[in-house]
Amino acid sequence: MKKIALLMIISLMLSDCATVAVTGRKQLSLVSNEELIPMSAQQYQGIVQKGPLSKNAEQAAMIRRVGERVQHAVEQFMANSGRSADLAGFSWEFNLIDDPNTVNAWCMPGGKVAFYTAILPICKDENGVAIVMGHEVAHAIANHGRERMSQQMLEQFGINTLSTLMGQNPTAANQLLLQAVGAGAQVGMLKFSREHESEADHMGLIFMAMAGYDPNQAPIFWQRMSTMSGGQQPPEWLSTHPSHETRIKDLQGWIPEAMQYYKK
Repeated sequence: MKKIALLMIISLMLSDCATVAVTGRKQLSLVSNEELIPMSAQQYQGIVQKGPLSKNAEQAAMIRRVGERVQHAVEQFMANSGRSADLAGFSWEFNLIDDPNTVNAWCMPGGKVAFYTAILPICKDENGVAIVMGHEVAHAIANHGRERMSQQMLEQFGINTLSTLMGQNPTAANQLLLQAVGAGAQVGMLKFSREHESEADHMGLIFMAMAGYDPNQAPIFWQRMSTMSGGQQPPEWLSTHPSHETRIKDLQGWIPEAMQYYKK
């Protein structure tokens, strides 16, 4: 039975593959954006309604401004790559949630972005926001949520279509979506998540450069993140994110490529 299951998974991986923009990596894709984006939009609206949204008009406007610049850069990059169709169904939205304790930002499949006010002191300025924005948007452009959800559907339920899971257990389907977007914490998923984080760093660096933000600031941002977190981070093999040191080194290696896209 195990051999049959393994053969089924290998067959699915070979037949249901997509390619990530920028990196060209092959990824498992059992869920379509036509299914995933409406689910994401519904979840996003629930989170935004709960909020509370920030009443700081200047900060909220900055999030929207940076988001729209990164959005236009992404649309240009995908058009230049002949992949504009990959953005079908995207309906961009950028909101700032008033939460002084959550140092986080994320982007749902379909371009729905949320920043939390606690991350702004680390961002420091608009360029810092662009670093985070580029990274989070890159997760959506690379379809990392879709890939994670596909992986989890197979591992947890042995199901290879979202419609089947929705029919059998809609609550589990929605939970999988939130886990997929927020990066799974299971040890078995750690290497998988670190790969996504590094890929989003790489892609985000290019997107922010195209949007007119200096990619040289990205390693400095992560040095600041490391300092403000007191250097407290679990060992890399037990973390869903690369270590700060690994991240900074990788970003420095990608800067020459990103500078080719940089428009002041």
